[in-house]
Amino acid sequence: MIPFNKPYFSGNEINYIRQAIGSGHISGNGEFTRKCHRFFCERYGFKKCLLSTSCTDALEMAAILIDIKIDDEVIMPSYTFVSTANPFVLRGAKIVFADSNPLNPNINADKIEELITPKTKAIVPVHYAGIACDMDKIMAIAGKYNLFVVEDAAQSIESYHKNQPIGSIGHLAAFSFHETKNIVCGEGGMLVINDDHFIKRAEIIWEKGTNRAEFFRGDVDKYGWKDIGSSFLPSDLIAAFLFAQLENIEAIQAKRKQIWQLYYEELKKLEEQGFVKLPYIPEYATNNSHLFYVLCKNQIIRDGLLSFLKSKQVCAVFHYLPLHKSDFYSETHGSRQLPWCDYYGESLIRLPVYCELSGETVKEIIGCIYEYFESRPSP
Repeated sequence: MIPFNKPYFSGNEINYIRQAIGSGHISGNGEFTRKCHRFFCERYGFKKCLLSTSCTDALEMAAILIDIKIDDEVIMPSYTFVSTANPFVLRGAKIVFADSNPLNPNINADKIEELITPKTKAIVPVHYAGIACDMDKIMAIAGKYNLFVVEDAAQSIESYHKNQPIGSIGHLAAFSFHETKNIVCGEGGMLVINDDHFIKRAEIIWEKGTNRAEFFRGDVDKYGWKDIGSSFLPSDLIAAFLFAQLENIEAIQAKRKQIWQLYYEELKKLEEQGFVKLPYIPEYATNNSHLFYVLCKNQIIRDGLLSFLKSKQVCAVFHYLPLHKSDFYSETHGSRQLPWCDYYGESLIRLPVYCELSGETVKEIIGCIYEYFESRPSP
């Protein structure tokens, strides 16, 4: 079986974990945590970074920082993972789902303003597949209505909107280092703080509601309970693993882009014949090759292709089930239709992308896709 994903290992992960153990400090906010923070701030110009145990935790910190309360409304796409919504629901917010863009699964920025009410507190754009949302429009709307923007950048390491790194545009942003992402540490995430107003409080929330980080820096002579918070920071062992990945980010990205481009070039003929649609990347966005997807005409064709690939020992998968139709939220959402979100939920299939994937294997997968469509009537 050709797997859908295999985590990349640079070779230094174990060495750095040993170093962390040898330092005598394996809890959070140790030497490797600081190295990772420094890497992100220097490479992308982020004002403040805080590693977390997951992207979900980073979003929970963001929800606390922007003071989400019961009945506040938060606008986000329905075509996303449940972790985008849960942190705000846990604070009591009502989630207002927006439809996707007709050209790609990102939130349709032109549909956001009509969803704003006096209760709206924030917009949470999700940069699907590492492709930037239309952040110029989103930030303009947020400025007009005095709303917070929290970027869900889970898939967006090394992605840019024009010349700005994804994660540096909104007031806050959250990244993921789950084993399915470009840069991994098993589970893990990071909160990015771009608004100076949030920096001091973010550190307190991160450290269980205390000013412990200030104490360890020598800024204060004792620390105590200052605010609400939780144990959001990961072990330095996780940070050690992550840092080994970060040192190899350019090699990882080069390999993933090679695989992505091979899929795109070889499947272009199927798109020209009308069988599928390939990823659309706007002029303002870059491609970090997080994932490669194909859009089929409908769910029957999509499910047939998935079954056919499985029979050929290729593990391909669909992606999100729209959250507005979920058992948990369907009644709260009401009857408002989100047709493009439904389209992506029914037609999208993701193909294997990981560093160990050879060009020969990619071509084998592509051959299977052509074989499937050759057995079907012309579109």
